[in-house]
Amino acid sequence: MIELGIAAPLAAALAAKGYEKMTAVQTAVLAEDAQGRDLLVSAQTGSGKTVAFGIAMADQILGGTDRLLYADVPLGLVIAPTRELALQVARELEWLYASAGAQIATCVGGMDYRTEKRALDRGAHIVVGTPGRLRDHIDRKSLDLSGLRAAVLDEADEMLDLGFREDLEYILAAAPEERRTLMFSATVPKEIAKLAEDFQNNALRIAAQGEAKQHVDIEYRAFSVAVRDREHAIFNALRFYEAQTAIVFCKTRVNVNHLMSRMGNRGFKVVALSGELSQQERTNALTALRNGRANVCIATDVAARGIDLPGLELVIHADLPSNSETLLHRSGRTGRAGSKGVSALIVAPSEFKKAQRLLQGAKVVAEWGAAPSADDVQARDDLRIFENPVFAQDLSDEMEMAAKLIERFGPEQIAAAYVKSWRSGRSAPEVLSETAAPRDAAPPRERSEFGASVWFELSVGHTGRAEARWLLPKICDAGGISKDGIGAIRVQSEVTYVQIAEGLAGKFGQSLELENGVVMARMAGEPSMDRPERAPRKAAAPRAPRAEKAPYEKREKAAYVPKPSRLVEEARADGYDPIRGNDAPPAEAPTPRKPYVKREDGERKPYAPRAEKPAYGEKKPYAPRGDKPAYGDKKPYAPRGDKPAFGDKKPYAKRDDGDRKPYAPRSEKPAFGDKKPYAARAESAAKPYAKRDDSERKPYAPRAEGSAKPAPRSAGFKSHGGGEGKPGKAAGFKSHSAEGKSFGKAKPTAPRAADTSKRFVPPKKK
Repeated sequence: MIELGIAAPLAAALAAKGYEKMTAVQTAVLAEDAQGRDLLVSAQTGSGKTVAFGIAMADQILGGTDRLLYADVPLGLVIAPTRELALQVARELEWLYASAGAQIATCVGGMDYRTEKRALDRGAHIVVGTPGRLRDHIDRKSLDLSGLRAAVLDEADEMLDLGFREDLEYILAAAPEERRTLMFSATVPKEIAKLAEDFQNNALRIAAQGEAKQHVDIEYRAFSVAVRDREHAIFNALRFYEAQTAIVFCKTRVNVNHLMSRMGNRGFKVVALSGELSQQERTNALTALRNGRANVCIATDVAARGIDLPGLELVIHADLPSNSETLLHRSGRTGRAGSKGVSALIVAPSEFKKAQRLLQGAKVVAEWGAAPSADDVQARDDLRIFENPVFAQDLSDEMEMAAKLIERFGPEQIAAAYVKSWRSGRSAPEVLSETAAPRDAAPPRERSEFGASVWFELSVGHTGRAEARWLLPKICDAGGISKDGIGAIRVQSEVTYVQIAEGLAGKFGQSLELENGVVMARMAGEPSMDRPERAPRKAAAPRAPRAEKAPYEKREKAAYVPKPSRLVEEARADGYDPIRGNDAPPAEAPTPRKPYVKREDGERKPYAPRAEKPAYGEKKPYAPRGDKPAYGDKKPYAPRGDKPAFGDKKPYAKRDDGDRKPYAPRSEKPAFGDKKPYAARAESAAKPYAKRDDSERKPYAPRAEGSAKPAPRSAGFKSHGGGEGKPGKAAGFKSHSAEGKSFGKAKPTAPRAADTSKRFVPPKKK
């Protein structure tokens, strides 16, 4: 039966979803005194808060109509701390407002910005997003909140923990002040109350059922395990409860990755949720949990905040949470909408006290005990074999095959094979060490419980850095007693009082020295440890008024008098002046310098007259240097004897050496083109070279195909022609006539011999 006061489109959607009655928080937001007001609602996780604020803001979104028209600006805004929670809220609002024709748009980090912008441009009635992405859309002018009627802050305490306060202020500052603001949170600490004062106007505080109380649908278990058995205890707990979906919480991403690899190796179908994953990877992980491809999720606190997984029956705290609120948020993932769940804490001996503080702060009672052992897991598996629903099904189609199996193997063999097949598909349980559960804290012992006692005074206190843990072993050693015979130890400023059992006081006598300077003396009665009352402070005498300061007068600066060094002063005190000598009169104060007096020009010694400076550009004439020839006339060279004319060389003198062939006299230089014939050599019978005509030259034979090409001419020489049979001229010599005159009167090149392997050597010039 749906409560009255809900808009017709939303009531139809709830009825189609199977809602028969509203939860406590949903009923509270529909109360008469809550209509149209800002609300600060606190309710336990899984109590239906999403549907609660969905129906609470229906009056502002629908505006009294059953069908929404096109909206150019959003009418409602929902802000969630995480991407998963924002997408989950959007899915809930889609089916809730489907009959009203509302368009829901999401703006979350990690998604395509252009897709979100197109959804906003098409017109969205309600926008759901995370603080950072919403602010980004506002800055880029793609999100206009000028027409906003209702704003919802879901999981407000978590948004404060994540540091989103500045973003929230920026987003709500862009919305109209007359909007309606709803804040939902699992707990309401002082920070949330202060946030409500800043963002809301005369908000109504609603504490729904479940706040400050343990979840009645959640069974809390605390498993005391050895440090080395932490992971094995997690594996056994998963095997023992065999939950449809389970979630394991870790503190850091490193722990998540490590535990995921260990569980994957053991055959668990596991996925991970941490801040380092992309949005696509996180979506794939949640999809795998919802469709059954995975049944264990390992996550951090932030990544799993607000997610709703179907069939989540087990929550395991692999790492203890940092505070009681986080413990409630973690455990609230299970036991939702009336279903049952288990929240198990894995506690090492060093964390017993921390776990007790967390449970006490969350106001929940946990059952302490050992983690499921290997025998416990095996017994639960055996019980599940008998509870397997396959035995209750109609198996008539398989009876023929079953009869053949029984005939061949026998019923006992078939049953044993079924049991082995059942167990082989599951991870083997782990053997754990036995660890005792922590004892309950003993109540504080009153003084009367110690019995009759005698007080002793020690001559050391706080000023001597005395401490109870330092004095206790010394007192036990001095009297030869155990610590049970010592009662209270009261350390004062100068002394310390110790309570000793009356039967053991005789071992200390009237006085005993514990160590050098520390004396323990017996007292007649109990010491008085009341602090003396401090005398009231005397009132401070009023200060006399300050005299007025005299006006500042500028003083004339004294003339500078150089001061001699310390060594000079000491020498003068001994009768010796190091500057003037021994016979000098006593040093007197230095006389002031004579003031500077400007002298007349007549007193200045005249300078010698300078020669007239030549005009600019006129140089001083040089003095004559003897018989220097005029410019351009060079000094003639002295004759050097009978120097031959240019081109005529001195003839060689005849040598007396008869063994040497005399040089033949040189004739006149032949004309160009006329070569000097070679003289016959006596030593060789070679035929003298004779000039041959071009016609006598043997023609070149045609080259056969494939023969090697001749070597290319040097790049430094260019052929200028010369006719048939004439060698080409070098590029450095230019022809000026048909006779072949060359620049520089170079000697003509001699004809090459038949042996072309010799290099060409130009003739020497004269």
